[in-house]
Amino acid sequence: MASLLTESRGAGTAVAPAPSARARKVFPWLVFTLTFALLLSDYMSRQVLSAVFPFLKLEWALTDTQLGGLTSVVALTVGLLAVPLSLLGDRWGRVRSIVLMAVIWSLATAGCAVAANYEQLMLARVFIGVGEAAYGSVGLAVVLAVFPAHRRASFTGAFMAGGSFGSVLGVALGGALAVQLGWRWSFGVMAILGLVLVALYRLFISDEKLDRFRVDDVAEGEPVAPKGERAKLRTLFSTPSVICAYIGSGLQLFIAGSLFAWLPSYLNRAYDLAPDRAAGIAAVAILFMGAGMIICGWVTDRLSRHVAIRKWTTAIVYSLVSLVFLGSAFLLGPGGLQLLLLAVGIFFAAGVTGPAGAMVSNLTHESIRATAFGSLTLANNLLGLAAGPLLTGILADRLGLETAMQVVPLAAVGALIALVLGRRAYPASLVRARRTAVTR
Repeated sequence: MASLLTESRGAGTAVAPAPSARARKVFPWLVFTLTFALLLSDYMSRQVLSAVFPFLKLEWALTDTQLGGLTSVVALTVGLLAVPLSLLGDRWGRVRSIVLMAVIWSLATAGCAVAANYEQLMLARVFIGVGEAAYGSVGLAVVLAVFPAHRRASFTGAFMAGGSFGSVLGVALGGALAVQLGWRWSFGVMAILGLVLVALYRLFISDEKLDRFRVDDVAEGEPVAPKGERAKLRTLFSTPSVICAYIGSGLQLFIAGSLFAWLPSYLNRAYDLAPDRAAGIAAVAILFMGAGMIICGWVTDRLSRHVAIRKWTTAIVYSLVSLVFLGSAFLLGPGGLQLLLLAVGIFFAAGVTGPAGAMVSNLTHESIRATAFGSLTLANNLLGLAAGPLLTGILADRLGLETAMQVVPLAAVGALIALVLGRRAYPASLVRARRTAVTR
């Protein structure tokens, strides 16, 4: 660790020696650990709101639509700004962008803690979205750059599972803090944690070090540009398969976004649980979703290492299983059987995340990969993480939350259609991506 710190301090003043074998083993995992930790902070700051819904509803007399809007505005802001800010990260420096983004969302979270009314809280939530907009895409590009290509689905699933784990920690810790100290402290603690992690990230990681530890490895058929050249931006949307990957992932995350936001309230209302207990059980369920993302990504890499199109097949299976089990669970209503079916459905609800990241990686060049993941983030947020909580809240106001949750799993139907079409177009899309990747 000390040698890594010394190299980081000297990177800007002299040409550093080639990394040692030990450093090449340690540094990628240091990058993953700190980037993953910041993603935890990202989602803790975003999802702690769900734990304090009952307190805000009581104190400010808010409707479910207003509560859903506070959640969706973050995802909406992330979706709108993901591509331009990811492009900035590719151009300006990915580590510098990460540090700046984390500072912004941490300070905005502190703003939530001191908000005096709904409007001020909404404004602070917007700035959380500004800070988080490109973090998932730029952070994932940083992680994948230091690991081999054949492990992309595993690391994409593991990294993005930080969203689930961060949501778990945010909801569980936020619920406990709100009960013991008041809901404002729920936001305040998340802000402090974010700023501490920013300092650690800046201390150990730099863009110069990432360049020296980059793994020059590509997947079979992946578009490759000559050294020093940048791929065309139009390749982000130039093939049917990459568009289908964006859409399929986004629609599937409609389900995950709704569960993130509304599962604590569903347990509170359907099972008559106290807010802190409902938040705790929901946290365990979302933790299970994160485990599913990791395992589904690992299984995808194992099955598709020599047959790339199997990434699409596994994603289709994960989406179908979530549709069947979650749809059946919410139709049954409260009870032991419902909880069992929910557990299985939640495990697979975000299972497409790892395969989708690998699909997008295989269809785009590394020089614009953060921007490609920004495009994936755009779809994930506009179609999923923003639309899910808001539309579910609107339906809950009109039909009741239990009925609204019965509708949520149907988003997987659209995801399945997109994934099946993307799989059929994948071989031709790979050929087209290679042909159009290089700037002339």
